[in-house]
Amino acid sequence: MSALLVDPRIEFFDRHAPQWDSYGPPIEQTLCRLEELQPLMDFRAGEQVLEVGCGTGQVTAWLAGKVAPGRVTAVDFSARMLDHARGRGVDADFRCADVCSDDLGADCFDAVFCMHVAPHFRDHGEAIRRLARCLKRGGRLIVLHLVGRNRVNAIHADVGGPVASDHLPDLARWKELFLETSLSLTRTIDEDQLFLLVAHRQE
Repeated sequence: MSALLVDPRIEFFDRHAPQWDSYGPPIEQTLCRLEELQPLMDFRAGEQVLEVGCGTGQVTAWLAGKVAPGRVTAVDFSARMLDHARGRGVDADFRCADVCSDDLGADCFDAVFCMHVAPHFRDHGEAIRRLARCLKRGGRLIVLHLVGRNRVNAIHADVGGPVASDHLPDLARWKELFLETSLSLTRTIDEDQLFLLVAHRQE
């Protein structure tokens, strides 16, 4: 819990939570893109999914619909973001958690979904180790951004403040991170309008 208190990103996202849904493209556009990408992510009915960095819950209902009667556990380290997410009335489990320091469980999720959040892990190594541990054998980690890696990093640099240096790792770094876990990289896409990484737990 102490990490939650000292990470300046918490205050940043708490402060922006009331206006968060007005930033970026319309949610309908985002949901259309998720539908297009669904065959690559392969969410299936009955799965248990951890949504990391759910924010205000813009896509939690979409995700919950894909895996029903399975369950989505949606986590964020910003309590204010979670207040807005819970207010949507989505049938999901919401939890305030920091994936760099909190216990996420072991062998309990079929998929971990990290959409627009991985750059904000202050310790990528620790976060990936914890996410790998909470996956079931054969489960998959999905890292998604609806723009390419260079654009993601430029956006954060432009925003400045606590997120100015929050960069999405390059492929070489991802491979290094996975060497320390049971994760094996199975898909990578880095284009102008898409960054997608999928890794599976092998043991």
